[in-house]
Amino acid sequence: MKIALLQNTCGLDKNENIDKAVKYLGQAAAKGADIICFQELFSTIYFPWHQLHKYFEWAEHIPGPTTETMMKAAKEHNINVICPIFELDSEVSGIYYNTAVVIDREGRILGKYRKTHIPQLVGYLEKFYFRPGNLGYPVFDVDGHKVGVYICYDRHFPEGPRTLALKGAELVFIPTCTAIYPELWELELRAHAGFNTMFVAGVNRCGVENDEQPGPYFGSALVANPMGQVIAKASTDEELTLADIDLDEVRKRRIVAPFLRDRRPDMYGTLTEFL
Repeated sequence: MKIALLQNTCGLDKNENIDKAVKYLGQAAAKGADIICFQELFSTIYFPWHQLHKYFEWAEHIPGPTTETMMKAAKEHNINVICPIFELDSEVSGIYYNTAVVIDREGRILGKYRKTHIPQLVGYLEKFYFRPGNLGYPVFDVDGHKVGVYICYDRHFPEGPRTLALKGAELVFIPTCTAIYPELWELELRAHAGFNTMFVAGVNRCGVENDEQPGPYFGSALVANPMGQVIAKASTDEELTLADIDLDEVRKRRIVAPFLRDRRPDMYGTLTEFL
């Protein structure tokens, strides 16, 4: 499988951001990519740096205009897409989520993941906008392989990738927008890959979108293999990163490094005692 990760800076014009993503999607497909993952909230600036009601106007149902555009592009270019957007729940009025939609190469929605852990930090005031995800940790069948998604702040919590691995995930995408904790970025992605013997692909926003963000979003999209080794890494600038991965490495690594086999869930009760 060839994977593509797009890190870029967004502007206030939502349509221009989507058009840019579609352009890069076409480039990725032309270079043989089987799947592309966009950054967290890819169609807008990262707006939770401030608490403003006007930004709720950017939320969409699924399917909606943005996902429909990506469904069309996925089918036209024969590529799978991870499409992270600001979701307005279609079933419960007035509920919003930070969501990643998984679209197959036929332009069909396979499902979605809703961000589980919602931060409330300087420059990341997400609890004002998003409810914590309620869909658990779904694993999607993409071209016959098991693919999971985790979003940004989620990566600081190891339980999600472990759950995805136990459900058979071979590859986990982590779309992100961050300018903080750069010392943890590569460390955490490699650790998730190594501990869970799977591929992990993280993509981060880059650049400066407003003068109140806590620093430049540092990009540095990377792919780690089941041994926790970095096999592709981007710069801090706008960039389309591609990597060829052999998902059979997951099976082989799990034979020689049987960490999932040797778990002791009977000893882990403390994890659920402190709620």
